[in-house]
Amino acid sequence: MFSGRFARHQRLLRPAEFKQVFERPCKISDKHLTLLCRQNDLPHARLGLAIAKKQVKTAVARNRIKRMSRETFREQQTMLAGLDIVVLARTSAAQLTPQELRRVLENLWLRLVKKCKS
Repeated sequence: MFSGRFARHQRLLRPAEFKQVFERPCKISDKHLTLLCRQNDLPHARLGLAIAKKQVKTAVARNRIKRMSRETFREQQTMLAGLDIVVLARTSAAQLTPQELRRVLENLWLRLVKKCKS
């Protein structure tokens, strides 16, 4: 079910939750972003954002990447059910236009489902 909110239960909040995804992830990447995921025992997907200041220098760019990641995640959440996902950005992600960033994320979500849901 599509909801316009990014509710608390859809987020990775604690360091232990992030650590679990980082331990043995299913990994999808391109030259701008990397998505790490792990199966969870929940009926919904959860998203964690780890956009490093070292990789994306300006707060404006980091916030744009986070905002677009959350938005596209909300649109694809039914397809992603049962996964914990962490989004990591590379330096080149800061130069993407909003349309390019959306297209990259949508492509990565589809690839993630094909690889990690099987």
